[in-house]
Amino acid sequence: METPVTLAAAHVNTGDTAWLLAATALVLLMTPGLALFYGGMVRTKSVLNMLMMSFVSIALVTVVWLTAGYSLAFGADAGGGLIGGLEHAGMAGLGPDSVQGTVPTLLFATFQLTFAIITAALISGAIADRAKFGAWLVFVPVWALLVYVPVAHWVWGPGGWILDGLGALDFAGGLPVEITSGASGLALCLALGPRLGFKKDAMRPHNLPMVVLGAGLLWFGWFGFNAGSALGANGLAAAAFLNTLAAGCTGLLGWLFVEQRRDGHPTTLGAASGAVAGLVAITPSCGSVSLPGALVVGLAAGVVCSYAVSWKFRLNYDDSLDVVGVHLVGGVIGTLLIGVFAVDTMTGGPEGLLYGGGLTQLGKQLVAVAAVAVYAFGVTFGIGKLLDRTIGLRADEDHEHTGLDLTVHAETAYDHGVLGHGAPVSAHSVPSVQKVKPRE
Repeated sequence: METPVTLAAAHVNTGDTAWLLAATALVLLMTPGLALFYGGMVRTKSVLNMLMMSFVSIALVTVVWLTAGYSLAFGADAGGGLIGGLEHAGMAGLGPDSVQGTVPTLLFATFQLTFAIITAALISGAIADRAKFGAWLVFVPVWALLVYVPVAHWVWGPGGWILDGLGALDFAGGLPVEITSGASGLALCLALGPRLGFKKDAMRPHNLPMVVLGAGLLWFGWFGFNAGSALGANGLAAAAFLNTLAAGCTGLLGWLFVEQRRDGHPTTLGAASGAVAGLVAITPSCGSVSLPGALVVGLAAGVVCSYAVSWKFRLNYDDSLDVVGVHLVGGVIGTLLIGVFAVDTMTGGPEGLLYGGGLTQLGKQLVAVAAVAVYAFGVTFGIGKLLDRTIGLRADEDHEHTGLDLTVHAETAYDHGVLGHGAPVSAHSVPSVQKVKPRE
């Protein structure tokens, strides 16, 4: 992603603007797609709660971003490459005539907002079935300000230490999106503890067609995510677009190959997860590697992530929907492999190990990965523990057992408008928890 320069003295390019408008809508669609992807993976008693955790993130992060987040992430560096200033708090000083490169600044800010939204929503998969919805409403804005915003400044902001100081590359969000969400998901599920029945009860996805639909919407939106990060309708956007398609395909095939070899059967869930793993890994590298590199990046993620999702059973952390195994591991793979497969025709200079660049770029990528992962994990764990000791982070045991759809939202996903004794109710009636028997 190009380095933003607020209020740049340039003219708006209508082609670039039209493409970024479309890309912004595509990325926003990824969050409802994620809601379906996650919603299909949980049990019937938590479907609506899962959908709500994604949808409410849209509103919460938007308010935070427009109030202070954009300015702190993309405002002029306030010192040391760690955080931006508050000159654009409340979007002050930005109007229809403000220009960022060749697109309106307000559009650039909105595009970046959609990245922040889905990053927060991704974390919800690690704590599915057992987190208080009220605590989630507090966690999201606090996390966005303390974790996402600083890391976005480090990687993409003017004067950010990872971009300008270290020289690590990240085209579309391996560090601020994938690694922060994965490391934060790990921290939060450790702070929260495992679900009731973890490693004892079967917790299979309740609706695989919903999972595949969600994965398809994610893949569709990912073209805006990655190709839109070129910030223009140009050849770099086209290359990132093709790399995104290629890596998603090899990620899917790699995951299915492992399942066939290990388990004797390829699965629908594996196909959806493999595609997402490939897309996660190509996110940081889509603007740095050639097509052969993209194919390898996707394949590596599909294979490695298919094994990584089982680590939670051996290491005893309950990452409900495999945020760690897919997003953290996939993000690390894609970010590090820039140091191996980067080509100067894409980067405009830096090259990876296989193209004569030596170990220099790989070392920079490793430092960036370690710094972001440690920071995101540490801060998120602290937020989680603080919430748990104040308002409570873990849902009550009886609520978790009954299901959060009914106990928190007074709704069920598949018992439409019927009370426990068969009496019809209106769409806005609130059934008594004692009278409704949830479907497992």
